[in-house]
Amino acid sequence: MLTGELLHGLIMPVARTYSRAQVGIDAPLVTVEADLASGLPQIIIVGLPETAVRESKDRVKSALNNAGFTLPSRRVTINLAPADLPKQGGRYDLAIALCVLAASGQLDAETIANKEFLGELSLAGDLRGVHGVLPAILHSQKSQRELTIPTDNQAEASLVREAAVNLAASLGEVVEYLTRARQPHYAPEPAYLKAKPTLLLSDIRGQYLAKRALIVAAAGAHNLLLVGPPGTGKTMLASRLPSLLPPMAQHESLEMASVQSVSRFNFLPENWGTRPFRNPHHTASGVALVGGGNPPLPGEISLAHNGVLFLDELPEFSRHVLEVLREPLESGVIVISRANHQVTYPARFQLVSAMNPCPCGYSGDGTNRCDCRSDQIERYRGRISGPLLDRIDLHIHVPPLPRGTLLAPPADLEHEHHDAVELVSQARQIMMKRNGCVNAHLSSKQTEQYCPLSQANRLMLDNAMQKLGLSARGYYKVLKVARTLADLSGDTNLATPHLVEALAFRRW
Repeated sequence: MLTGELLHGLIMPVARTYSRAQVGIDAPLVTVEADLASGLPQIIIVGLPETAVRESKDRVKSALNNAGFTLPSRRVTINLAPADLPKQGGRYDLAIALCVLAASGQLDAETIANKEFLGELSLAGDLRGVHGVLPAILHSQKSQRELTIPTDNQAEASLVREAAVNLAASLGEVVEYLTRARQPHYAPEPAYLKAKPTLLLSDIRGQYLAKRALIVAAAGAHNLLLVGPPGTGKTMLASRLPSLLPPMAQHESLEMASVQSVSRFNFLPENWGTRPFRNPHHTASGVALVGGGNPPLPGEISLAHNGVLFLDELPEFSRHVLEVLREPLESGVIVISRANHQVTYPARFQLVSAMNPCPCGYSGDGTNRCDCRSDQIERYRGRISGPLLDRIDLHIHVPPLPRGTLLAPPADLEHEHHDAVELVSQARQIMMKRNGCVNAHLSSKQTEQYCPLSQANRLMLDNAMQKLGLSARGYYKVLKVARTLADLSGDTNLATPHLVEALAFRRW
């Protein structure tokens, strides 16, 4: 380790290096500059720093002293550019400390001039992990610069192949690496394996129509509403959906990990490659669902990106909270605007919701237990707005199990789940080859192109729209579901049975 002696006996006018800010899942470049001038010994940080960044000067002072370096007895000005970009957190500590060392001649400024650094310093000079490292790694790789991060963030660094990411546990290790006193420590290749699913479709007895709807939803990424009395298996059905979905591609896994990296929950290696299943409680606020705060953090819909968002007891959610889902369901992104921030997070999730048919839950179960009045039932169902229901492709009634179903010995249906996964995979391959996307994400123009109808079927669908009160959006939803049904059966063209089944899925 170096001591506080000057390497070249010269003080640099301005030392410069780079770091990365965190704006959503973006990581804009931040240039860190240090200038030494005559005046009282102090460190001044400019460039729109927030409280945690302003406090960096105290962490840097102690870290330099305890790591064996000399703090310059001059006025040190630290500039974080661009000046109009808000800076948060302790992620700039390492870059600031290295700039101070370079400006005071204790480190050759050329060694940090074209590198990037992220990390929070402890008072002893150790490096602590920070949030949002994965987006910084991805952007640093595009810039073809080497990035140094704390060892605590090794799990995220190992996800990006061929990225020049150096790991360090302390400020002293970073300086030793820069002065070539030790070799860089690069992150190893990822060794994460996708866990075998434990929630299988074959665990559910009966409910063949609901299982069919689940397969259709998995194949075409359609939104799903399950309606039925308590204890009929709605939650069990919803929890099986992620295991039916095909594995995520590399870019999808990186998107999911990037959202987790900048959230409060951090990235967990065991979640790599696994489609998320988010199940917020019905007391969740709108901010918890779509994201927010200062700075804005991702909400449940972004944490469910490329996966499933399950809303159980749908009418128990605040209507205001449910209404915030309408735009993300269509666009696949959520834009959070605040006074000083505007952040865009991905939110291409699949909505699965469940509800009872009435306040007591037993309407239409055949037991005459329901004593809810018609106005109570209407008010209960009215908690879900028409525009939100219109965005849900499949409306499925989940009835009570027939008598004796649970008394019968369980059948050997291990093949049922495997067959369903294979069927979904084959249908998705057909969609991607034809559309370049799943059927639920087709635009109106693409839907007309890939879902041509005969004159007789067009007339039948027009009559059904009048009887069921379908909107233009509902019309295209039916066509997309029918296209998925045709893909599941391996048919090139839409036929009457496909349309009839698609219409039956919207009759509740």
